[in-house]
Amino acid sequence: MAGLFDQQADLYLDARPTYPFQWYSMLAARTLHRSLAWDVGTGNGQAAIGVAEHYEQVIGTDVSEAQLQHAIPHPKVKYLYTPLSISDEELLSSIGGENSVDLITVAQAVHWFDLPKFYSLVTRLLRKPGGIVAIWCYNDIAVSPTFDPVMKRFHDTRLPYWNPNIQYVFYGYKTLPFPFESVGLGSEGQPLALDIPKKLSFEGLLRMLRSWSAVVTAKNQGVDLLSENVVKELKSAWGRSNLVRSIAYKAFMLARKVKL
Repeated sequence: MAGLFDQQADLYLDARPTYPFQWYSMLAARTLHRSLAWDVGTGNGQAAIGVAEHYEQVIGTDVSEAQLQHAIPHPKVKYLYTPLSISDEELLSSIGGENSVDLITVAQAVHWFDLPKFYSLVTRLLRKPGGIVAIWCYNDIAVSPTFDPVMKRFHDTRLPYWNPNIQYVFYGYKTLPFPFESVGLGSEGQPLALDIPKKLSFEGLLRMLRSWSAVVTAKNQGVDLLSENVVKELKSAWGRSNLVRSIAYKAFMLARKVKL
């Protein structure tokens, strides 16, 4: 995944949804301690700063330096660039060592990871007992009965340009291996369904679409998925150009603990 999102890093902060603060309260309530959290694939830190409202320190790591250049500053968040070449031992040491982390979060990113390697790190880093790992993704937006079918057609045009790993997102993490023990927030094969509400303008929608990796991949191959005609069709279904709509991102979460 290294470099995959570098080209659209400047679009992320404005275009992506803000995760509800209630999610972080829900997760914090299930950890015995609130000393240290690790936000993996932190990007611009949207999840990290939410976690920081409940934990003394948050380490946000990413393999993309371009994303980290747009990271949101927070006094309790430390951002670290962790290239794919970093060893497990170096990474463990930079986070806090074994049995040190109370909460590990991965927002819209775990499907890009080497899962066996990541799960091994989770097992070593999480505090036992009392630590949990939480992952989530969103795979669609609900706008209106008029707009949603048009959006579905646009979605279908992107399918050839998605990385194969994105299949986990298409199925709302239902097919994602997640070999940990339940804490009552989703289970392997049955993630917790959640909505992310957002006020969005049509220009905001376009910024979001342009930030998608499939759109960038297609453009690099000479295919403009957001051609003038496609934008016109989306805009017509959206309504007035200055209309700000209340939409919902359809999200899915899994939160579990290490088996003792």
